[in-house]
Amino acid sequence: MYRSHSCGELRASHVNTEVTLAGWVQKSRDKGFMVWVDLRDRYGITQLIFDEERTPKEMMEKAKSLGREFVIQVTGTVIDRESKNSKMVTGDVEVLVSKLEILNASVTPPFTIEDKTDGGEDIRMKYRYLDIRRNPVKDSLIFRHKVSMEVRKYLSDQEFIEVETPYLIKSTPEGARDFVVPSRMNEGQFYALPQSPQTFKQLLMVGGMDKYFQIVKCFRDEDLRADRQPEFTQIDCEMAFVEQEDILNIFEGLTRHLLKEVNNVEVEKFPRMLYDDAMRLYGNDKPDIRFGMEFGELNAVTQHKDFAVFNNAELVVGFAVPDGNSYTRKEIDNIIKWVKRPQVGALGMIYARVNEDGTFKSSVDKFYDQEDLAKWAEITGAKPGDLVCVLSGDTNKVRAQLSALRMELATRLGLRDPKVFAPLWVIDFPLLELDEETGHYHAMHHPFTSPKPGQMELLDSDPGAVKANAYDLVLNGNEIGGGSIRIHDKQMQATMLRHLGFSDADAKAQFGFLMDAFEYGAPPHGGLAFGLDRLVAILGGQETIRDFIAFPKNNSGRDVMIDAPAFIDDTQLKELSLKLDIQE
Repeated sequence: MYRSHSCGELRASHVNTEVTLAGWVQKSRDKGFMVWVDLRDRYGITQLIFDEERTPKEMMEKAKSLGREFVIQVTGTVIDRESKNSKMVTGDVEVLVSKLEILNASVTPPFTIEDKTDGGEDIRMKYRYLDIRRNPVKDSLIFRHKVSMEVRKYLSDQEFIEVETPYLIKSTPEGARDFVVPSRMNEGQFYALPQSPQTFKQLLMVGGMDKYFQIVKCFRDEDLRADRQPEFTQIDCEMAFVEQEDILNIFEGLTRHLLKEVNNVEVEKFPRMLYDDAMRLYGNDKPDIRFGMEFGELNAVTQHKDFAVFNNAELVVGFAVPDGNSYTRKEIDNIIKWVKRPQVGALGMIYARVNEDGTFKSSVDKFYDQEDLAKWAEITGAKPGDLVCVLSGDTNKVRAQLSALRMELATRLGLRDPKVFAPLWVIDFPLLELDEETGHYHAMHHPFTSPKPGQMELLDSDPGAVKANAYDLVLNGNEIGGGSIRIHDKQMQATMLRHLGFSDADAKAQFGFLMDAFEYGAPPHGGLAFGLDRLVAILGGQETIRDFIAFPKNNSGRDVMIDAPAFIDDTQLKELSLKLDIQE
């Protein structure tokens, strides 16, 4: 047995007990006649002591040779620590070592294994196995485990059955690019890695499983950012014989359960907001409602003067920044520079100060009088001491730009407290989304989403007006889950695919297996999938997901630790009937 106790276990009650510990050397302090070593494992740190009065000379020399991250095993007696350390849970005791064995030496690590390390992200990603030894990463992975266990507990108690679905499937158009896998035994043919288990969970409902869930890997070959990975994990769920209300109630329950068990936070209200209202009031479909700063549309009170910037705009819209009148001119200029960054793309920003005496001072005073500016304040809800920020342009673009500004200023104002949780259902999404480049519609969620009852006939006359029986769960400005009531009728599914541009032959080739299944008594069904990585990060009070993934990829989709992806040799290419044609 390598250890009788962990390095985080020993207390004053263990004094005079002989113990065996094993772990990594965190650090050592050599005073010549005495050596202290901090021994670390996953559970904590215990101080070891060697002194020349009680420690044999040979062992003393061995103790002095220990370097950082050496793996050692010790046996010794727990004794009272003379200088107790209240910052350590084991700080009342230390172990007087009687036996020391070096299990494995270590070269000097490329960065210090400390909570606040000197290693940058690139070097820590390359040596991720060392980074995992640090408490922030280790604790994040343990936190993820706790969340996953609570998910399984809640869903199992609700009679959901966990079922695994295949990873080697057929490539189907679902929005993002597929990762494909060549088949050696079927020359020239390819599997795809699933973007989600969507069709399989629907087939499980046809199979009568009734309530399914799976914590499952999904794969999408898309551009990456802080909260995206090419392989990510979903809490994938589906239920039969349900309507939208049933699903929302079940997964409100799951979210409450996680917040209570993981964060010890009680959340009762899960407000609901129409997609159209979310876009109008917040500029995006996942609004952060921990704070106000709702948008006010200003076309009616700005497009009556000789100011071409507003007169030529499809939308003029603004919001009030609480106490924003305290900003200096330099600070406002910096905000204007921020919205003009390429990542935001605004051409500029108009502002109006709301003074404490009820008067106004604007960057466009030449065109708008006090009465005009009072209307701006009324529509945006601005109070004395606030600042009204206004953008204008094409509706979709300007909403996205103002939404980005709202989130940035809220961050600067400290309004996005990670310990405050504000969930929100966004419902009644458009069923279809117009691609402005091609002029064709595509599914906003996926081709299997059902339209709201009674709206199917609108597909021919006004496809953009059709609402989806779909819903997203938003938490603190992040979409953590989304789903829909599915189509379960073969004819309706065929009609939907036809409106999405599939010929009958294409529809049969791509989704014939699903539509055939619908002919054998498919029940009404629907579901929802949570993004586990993002959910865990938010519950853990973080913005990015990488530290909650054991071995993440970088922004180029590379694993720099194992150097993947990588070329394969000519023998493998020949076995797979592949030939590379890489363009310079």
